This record gives sequence, structure tokens and C-alpha cells, in this order.
Amino acid sequence: MSRLTDLIAQTKAKDPVVGADLDREFKVLSSRLPFGLNFERHRPEAVELPQRPIRKGDKVRVLPARGDTTKGDQRLWQVRAIHRGEKVADVDLLGTDQPEQQSVAIENLVVVSEFRDTIHPGLVSTGKVTRGGDGPFHSVINGENYHVLKALTFTHRGKVDAIYIDPPYNTGAKDWKYNNDYVAGDDLYRHSKWLAMMERRLLIARELLNPADSVLVVTIDEKEYLRLGLLLEQLFPEARLTMVSSAINTGGVPRKGSFSRSTEYIYFAMFGDAKPIPQALPEDWNPVQTKNKFILRWRLMRRDGTNAQREDGPNSFYPVFIRQKGEHAVFDSVGDSYYGNDLSEIRPPSGCVAIWPKRKDGTLGTWQNGPAKLRNLIKDGYAKIGPWRGEETALYYLNQGERAKVERGQFPILGRAADGSLITDSSEQETVFVPSDLWRIPSHDAGNGGSRLLAGIIPGRKFPFPKSLYAVEDALRFFVANKPEAIILDFFSGSGTTAHAVMRLNRQDSGRRQCISVTNNEVAADEQKALRDQGLRPGDDDWEKWGICDYITKPRVQAAITGRTPDGQPIKGDYKFTDEFPMAEGFEENAEFFTLTYEAEKSVSHNLAYSRIAPLLWLRAGARGTRIDKLPSDGWAVATTYALLTDVDKATAFIRELAYVEAVRIAFIVTDDDRRFQAVAKRLRKGVEPVRLYESYLTNFGFTNEG
Repeated sequence: MSRLTDLIAQTKAKDPVVGADLDREFKVLSSRLPFGLNFERHRPEAVELPQRPIRKGDKVRVLPARGDTTKGDQRLWQVRAIHRGEKVADVDLLGTDQPEQQSVAIENLVVVSEFRDTIHPGLVSTGKVTRGGDGPFHSVINGENYHVLKALTFTHRGKVDAIYIDPPYNTGAKDWKYNNDYVAGDDLYRHSKWLAMMERRLLIARELLNPADSVLVVTIDEKEYLRLGLLLEQLFPEARLTMVSSAINTGGVPRKGSFSRSTEYIYFAMFGDAKPIPQALPEDWNPVQTKNKFILRWRLMRRDGTNAQREDGPNSFYPVFIRQKGEHAVFDSVGDSYYGNDLSEIRPPSGCVAIWPKRKDGTLGTWQNGPAKLRNLIKDGYAKIGPWRGEETALYYLNQGERAKVERGQFPILGRAADGSLITDSSEQETVFVPSDLWRIPSHDAGNGGSRLLAGIIPGRKFPFPKSLYAVEDALRFFVANKPEAIILDFFSGSGTTAHAVMRLNRQDSGRRQCISVTNNEVAADEQKALRDQGLRPGDDDWEKWGICDYITKPRVQAAITGRTPDGQPIKGDYKFTDEFPMAEGFEENAEFFTLTYEAEKSVSHNLAYSRIAPLLWLRAGARGTRIDKLPSDGWAVATTYALLTDVDKATAFIRELAYVEAVRIAFIVTDDDRRFQAVAKRLRKGVEPVRLYESYLTNFGFTNEG
């Protein structure tokens, strides 16, 4: 071993790049486990960046001519010089003893980033949809997920409550690429390539999860579930790991020479205090208990959807007074219809808070029933109070159809809860439990809840094997039901099912959870040849519009929020299970769409790339409210949840303003002088985190990523 290290040291002296590669491979071999999961850490992945401008010093590939469907030259070259007037670049071949140079038209070059290369990411907004008032924004990011994960270590390190991913299953059917090549079923190294790909991403994901209380959820099928389980055990020895078998096609998919397939597997890696929260579940989750065929469904008392503004039902705008009694909340009284404009003139009884029908966007809404009707519902036990959240506590009631089930004895009354609501012999009331690890739930069927549901939301646009919306929703609910402000990440987001599921969870309990969805804009394999035959390439607008992010993910998220298909038609049909309502109602949510960019270090450090760094600052501060998109002419600016100081000589005015903006949680201070930064930081009010720009940003990415 010592002789090898001496030889590596000699190689480093002659060729630092080759020497570093040998050293890295030697360390991998010497750290091999005597037992457990051993696999090849293949050469670092490389990703082509067709929309990134060519710069001097870039690694590039030379593309085949337009219309050529061959793979082309896969060697790496380095740009030595660029002649902008002639639109030509001089390039040198990398990784060879024999020097080779050529001049190539810039349009025939594509930038290549290896995963051990240093990157300086930014974000460009490509659109947004706003229906959630001052609520937080969901984010959809188009980019290589490894690089986006690196960017999120600047914005969300230790802040993520749940990660849900559905990675490629490695079927050999062109479902994923490694180093720009589809991994075929007969590739002798396909398992180790898949493991190397997953390991790199999971190690970064670990940095994002809250170590005190968070969960990683990974779905997989039989082709890689054994290796994935071993990988998770080795990467996360501190986590509690369990695997669920989930039926996603109860009819089974026939397979020649084998049993038909009906299940897939879900790994849950639980960190810190995380554990599944007991749920009030229908009998599908507990086959042993079969005496009830239905459950009572309590509806949100505040009206949603259409005709839900105050002016639409002025007689149903009034306060409901509740108070805490021990560990519970109870009704005190119901006010009369209020037609005034100053809500503060309505004083709650002593010890009570007033609940008004306020919508999540801050506008005034209306209750489902008038005050007299609600008083009767409370008296009869048909109204109840959700978890205590002060003036934002949610109220629920049983509509006429559900009340009829009770009145005809379908659900025998067992008693009353602390708030006076009926406790009935139904699974929602009496069966609160954590289910077994065998899930055979009709709503998890990938046909009805996945492909057919997606076809109704974005008609005519196909995506292979989308997850059931309700399956994702249920898996997350076990871990974020008591976290109304949870942050959920999906870095294999595909069709956007996870973001959609988070919106449904928010609607059910008036939560403000955020989802960050990450996907690339890869065009499906069967469409690429046809596009190349037309002379198109990645990076062309007519190519990119068919990519996963632009063609599937973004339209699905936007359609789910607006309730309208991409061509503007109301979405047909209703959501099922747990929360049933017309899809055309949409959700009171906000979402913004971004594309990852790659900035030059000098542009960042000289404050020339601020507009692309700005979304990262906003994301770090919670993705809420206003954003500072341009450098402030006054030397400082204050947004909803963060502030920016670009001229430390203006610190006094900056700090004076922050004293009056309680929602600000972070102050970004641009200076290369640590003493001046510390001087400003000491003057900030308590509760404001000082962050030095761009030192913290460059430090976060200013190291070589090991492959």
C-alpha cells in the first residue's frame, strides 16, 4: 500500500489531474467494506448544458451536424479562445498525451459539467401562478438534480422536513442516463452505475434534511430494492429504516415466465424524532375491522371554491367564538351576521378568540351556514373544532348527507368530544392507528390515481407510470400531518405528483406547506430521434418545449392550482378519497418556476450576477412575499422576509428600517471586509440572521465536488 501511495505522489507531481484521479480511486478501493454493499464508484457523471453560453476555459463536446442522429464525438475539449465576431472557438483535447486542437463553430459546441467540477448556480424565473395570497410559494426547478441539490445546500441546509423521491427503477428500458448514455438492460455495470448515481444524490440530500425530525421516502420496485436497502443502511446508520409493500395495480401486470407484478416498495428512513403519526384511517388500512363500509366526512366550515367571497354571502359572515379548555378547544358562542368594515369592534367574550371566515389569501370569505343554522349544528354535535391554532383554528361540520347517515343509525353515537361534537362508531373516530407494512389501498392504484388522473389534468400529454396522487399524499401525511409549515422536497419530480399531493394536504387542514420539485427537461427517448431528424438539438426552443419540465411538470402544477387545463378548459371530474371536491376549483396556492443557471465566479464576486442569485436569497428566506430582484440604488432594500445591504456605509438607515419590519428573518450583507460585516451584524435586532454575501455563497460552492 505504501508503494502505491508513493507512485501516486510521483504521478501527481507530473500530472496533477491524473494523480488526483488515481488517488481518489485508491481511496475508494482501500475503504471497501469487508461485508455489506460494495460497488464501483464510476467516473464522475457528466451532464451536457445546452443552454449555457460558451465561455473561455469551459469543458465542451463537439456536436454532430444538425440532422445527424449518431451519438457523435464524446471526447472532452477545453475552450482556449473565443472569436465572437466569427462565432468560432479554439478548443484543445483533454485527457491525451498527444495534443490536438481545432476551431469549431460555437453553435456546434455544448458545455459539459462533470460532477466534481465547481459550480456557481443561479436561478432564472420562467413564470409563476398566484392564487394563495401572502402564502408561501411552491418551487419547480428545471435543472440537473445533482446540481440543484448543491444549490439547495445554500438555501435549505437542515431545513427540509420530508423528501419523497421516485427515482428511475433501472429497468433497462431507456428510463435513465449515465454520462449521456442510456443504461441498457444488458450493461454489466448497470447496477453499480445506478448505485453510484443514487449515492451522490442521497449524500447531499442528507445535508438538507432536518436531523432532529425528518423523513426520507424512496419508492422502488424489485429490480433494485435489495441494493437500495443496503445503500440506505450504509449511508444513514443513524436512521430508523422500514420498508412497506404497496399494491399499485391490484389486477397485476402479466409477465412472461413469471408471476404478475402488482406491488412496489416504499422505504422510509426516519431521522431524529420522526415517526409515523397515528391517523384516523378508513377500513382499507385495517382489513381486520370490517363492521363499517363508510366513514363520516367532516367538511371545512369555511366555504371554498366559487361564490366564496364575503360579498357572495354577506349573511354568512360572522364570528365564531372559541376558547381553550385544558388540552382541547370548545365552542363558546356564535355571533350575529356582521356587515361592518372594522372587525376589531367585535370584542370576543373573556378568554375567547374570534374565528372569522378568512381565506388563505387574506381576503374575507363566508361560512357554509348562517349563524342560526350553526348554533343548531353545534347543539346537535354536528360541528367540531380542529387543532388549536388561535384565530386560525379550522372549524368543521357535517353536511346534510353525512348527518342523515347518523340519523338513520348507520353510525351509532358513542358519545361527545370535548368540543361537543359527536363521537360515532366510525373508523374516523375510533380507529386512529399506524397501519401495517402491507398496503393494499384502492386509492393507490397507479392507473386511476396516476395515469388517468393526469390525462384529465393535462389532456393529450403522456408521462410513463405516474404515481397515484393519493398514494403520495398518504405516505407524506404520516410524517407532516402535524407540521402545517413543513418543507417537502422531491428531486426526481417527474410529473409533479408530490407538489400536487402537498396542495391537497394543505387544503385539508389550511396548512402552508411548501414543496420544492426538481426535474430536468429531458425529452423522451422515442421522441428524440424524430426531433434530430428535423435538425433540432437540445437547447433549441422547439426541442426544449417537449422536455419533461416544460411539457409535463410545470403545466401539471399550474393546472392543479388554477383548475384549468393548459388550453384553458375547466378540469373535468372530482378528487376522490379523504377530500372530495371538483378539480376545477383548483387550490389557493402559489408556485413559481425556475431554470438553473451556471454563473462565472468573478461575475458573482463582483456583483454582476445578482439577478440570478436573487431567487436563491428569496428561497433561503422562506419563498414568501416580495423579492429583491435588482440591486437597490439606495444601497439597501427590505423585502417581506429578508433584507439586503449592498453599501455598508448606509448601514444606519438600513438597521433603522429593519427595526420596524418584524417579519424579516435574514439580512444579507455584501462586503469583503469581515470587520465591517461583524460591526453591522452586531447592530441587527434580535431574531435577524446576518449572512455575508458573497462570501457565504462562494464558500458553499467553492470546493471541488468529489465524484
